[in-house]
Amino acid sequence: MAARYPMGTVGVLALLLSTLPLTGCPKKQLVTFDNDGVLNAKIRRTDYGVPHIKADNLESLSFGIGYAFAQDNACMLLDIVARYNSRRSQYYGPDKVPGSGDSANLITDFSYLALGIREQAEAGYDQLTDTTQAMLSGYSKGFNLYLDHTGSDNLDPQCAGQPWVQPIDDLDMLTALLGTALLPGAGNFLAPIFLAAPPNTSYLPTPVTPAGAAALRPERTLPQVDAQAVAQQATLPSTAGANPQELGSNAWAIGGDLSANGRGLLLANPHFPHSGILRFWQFHSTIPGVLDVLGASLSGTPGMVNLGFNKHLAWSHTYSTAEHFIVYQLDLADSDPSGMTYLVDGEPRTIEQRTLTLNVAVGPNTVLPFSKTVYYSDFGPMLVAPEVLPWGNDQPGRFVAYSIKDVNRENFDIVDHWMAMNLARNMEEFKQSFVNFDGVLFNNTLAVDRVGNSFYIDDSTVPDLSAVAEQALRTDPTLQQARELLGFSVLPGNASVFDFSGPVPYERAPKLERRDFVQNSNDSYWLTNPAEPLADHSILYGKTGVTQSLRSRMSQAMLRDSTGPDGRFNLDDLQASLFSERAYLAEAVLADLVTLCQAQGDTPVEVETSVEDESTTVAVNIADACSSLSQWDGRYQKDRRGAHVFREFAQQFALAPQWVNPFDPNDPTNTPNTLDPNPSVLQQLAKAVLVLEAAGVAPDATLGEVQFVEYTQPDGTPSGEKLPWEGANNVEGGFNVFRSIAEDSSLIPRHVYPPLPGSQISAEGQGYQVSQGSSWIMLVNFTRKGPVARGLMTYSQSIDPRSPHRDDQTRLYSEAPRLRPLYFSEKDIRAHTISEINLSYPLP
Repeated sequence: MAARYPMGTVGVLALLLSTLPLTGCPKKQLVTFDNDGVLNAKIRRTDYGVPHIKADNLESLSFGIGYAFAQDNACMLLDIVARYNSRRSQYYGPDKVPGSGDSANLITDFSYLALGIREQAEAGYDQLTDTTQAMLSGYSKGFNLYLDHTGSDNLDPQCAGQPWVQPIDDLDMLTALLGTALLPGAGNFLAPIFLAAPPNTSYLPTPVTPAGAAALRPERTLPQVDAQAVAQQATLPSTAGANPQELGSNAWAIGGDLSANGRGLLLANPHFPHSGILRFWQFHSTIPGVLDVLGASLSGTPGMVNLGFNKHLAWSHTYSTAEHFIVYQLDLADSDPSGMTYLVDGEPRTIEQRTLTLNVAVGPNTVLPFSKTVYYSDFGPMLVAPEVLPWGNDQPGRFVAYSIKDVNRENFDIVDHWMAMNLARNMEEFKQSFVNFDGVLFNNTLAVDRVGNSFYIDDSTVPDLSAVAEQALRTDPTLQQARELLGFSVLPGNASVFDFSGPVPYERAPKLERRDFVQNSNDSYWLTNPAEPLADHSILYGKTGVTQSLRSRMSQAMLRDSTGPDGRFNLDDLQASLFSERAYLAEAVLADLVTLCQAQGDTPVEVETSVEDESTTVAVNIADACSSLSQWDGRYQKDRRGAHVFREFAQQFALAPQWVNPFDPNDPTNTPNTLDPNPSVLQQLAKAVLVLEAAGVAPDATLGEVQFVEYTQPDGTPSGEKLPWEGANNVEGGFNVFRSIAEDSSLIPRHVYPPLPGSQISAEGQGYQVSQGSSWIMLVNFTRKGPVARGLMTYSQSIDPRSPHRDDQTRLYSEAPRLRPLYFSEKDIRAHTISEINLSYPLP
């Protein structure tokens, strides 16, 4: 457990202090648990189904939030609970694709058991603060009340009547939180944990035979495991690194020197999956006189707002480049050929083994227990990734093994940290939440207050390495090479000086306060504001002095050139910037690319391509593609023709950028620049043409004809209705970006159109299927009368196909991207209420 995680009195004191004004005189205090024996909450829904929940204590408030979330997304929470509590194999069987042998459910279940999150929840629950316990308790009771009111058979058809529709409890929710905490670390190594076994030892689970019983027939009980499919899931570095899912976000915190009214102004624009366990959900929480906060949170978050605003501050998060774990290379003792002994500071240590058991559905109405041996060093679970992280002799002939240590293990700060932000009444209290807690996990945080201060911090949870370990990662060629190749840090496990005991403290986290702006688009902390570059922080926070992503450069460009006539930003300016659909690469090279391809004319461009694994030369006429590009203005709006041609060119360009002027760390937001008009560029465009031909997409199609959102039927088939979708992609340097993802970590049915190799376009789907990108969009401006906000949940509030709020905001965006008012004042809520319920639940 990290040094700052135990809270007890500290957490209670922090929340008590948050109820005191600057004068020190007490205001109405936060009441955590209900004190009259009955949980009461009011849920009012306004336009687009947004719930506004009001109660007089935290437990009752979370009770109402849990009920409201269940109304919209009951099946999703049940799937999340099953995932992190290792129950998928019990309900779904061992495979994600039944009968395939992919063992995906076995991998998830046994690996989360190995990570010990349920065990940690059970052991740590009594030490949680009252705040966390009250919210877990209330949320689970509210969710269960909805299940009781509705009945399993009347739920969303995606889970109605299924055996995994079960009441949840506090420990289920806490386990899910602890699992989410591992998302940027050990949660990316589930297959390597599953595969980990000493030399000449099987990693496979085995059926548990009751004592005294005859042996069970293997053909009836053992899941058929496709070893190649399992190994493929453990392939590195594609499944690991800091951000394998390409989670992203944009955030601008505009201070009083750059806002039109001299007060704080915020743009929040996370780019998260549109389906699965990382969907956002909007809500508004009120405890009169104590708490009044509106925003959105990830599914299954028990009552606190992750990205939002109150009367005093607004904040957002972006996915940090920081690392949250270390993989340790163990030097195995030659004296123990079993590979179960490793050396630290010259002393032998024994690798521990434990037997874990879970239930697996092996046939209709047949569930049997299976056991598996898992292994641990003192750092954490053992790993095996074929040909990369072996257990035994590696390629240089060393006798080694690997183990992972995640700094977010047993992170019980999550609820308390976000609640402290939700309750903050000024920037000092907001910053104090980062001093007291370490619960934002994997995020940068950007905030503004009502008087025009802006603040940035990367206090995502980062291992606090010793100076020796830091120096080794910066100077040792072998460690540097491994870090570049794998995307994460590997340290020697043979000396205790390389170990860490907790996270980097607040005082040494990258942070910046400004009156003009702070921003982040998923590059490191370095250029939070180019006028004041940050440096001299742990190497684990990310790189400095390096080329910025095209999206980061687009962000910086818009901050320079997209203000209003007064040289300042207001809400309209922020919205216009977001939906300008600009793309940095297009602005940098489009004109030169068109000049180059027009000069080529109808003369074919010869390119090397592969046909049935054999290389061949193909002559490609690029004239039609060039014509479409010549008529395109560089914007990714629905009616634009040629945008997709440039996207496919950008895919090729990203593999081998052709710049005249290289990156200059003294001019990082403007370099590299200027297209080098050489034959390679023409070949890149020719390869883009081949991709579009393979997809069956014409070069003169509009973006709205080839980029779409399509819902999935409960049986997993596509709906057949493709909603045109506006927006760019990371590859071309867009700001409002979207992409397709194959995996959303959920077992809720979802149809995926497979993309062509080396592209994001699908021949089967005839275009780009949108399933990740701009999700919860929120703009906030503080005024003399309080916060004024706009927002949109691009994929809508609910996953229930029967709900009017499954696609209402989605269709709003599809018709023409725009934002809706976010109702925060009591007057506005009353004026726009479309439904109201009062919940009451007598406590046992």
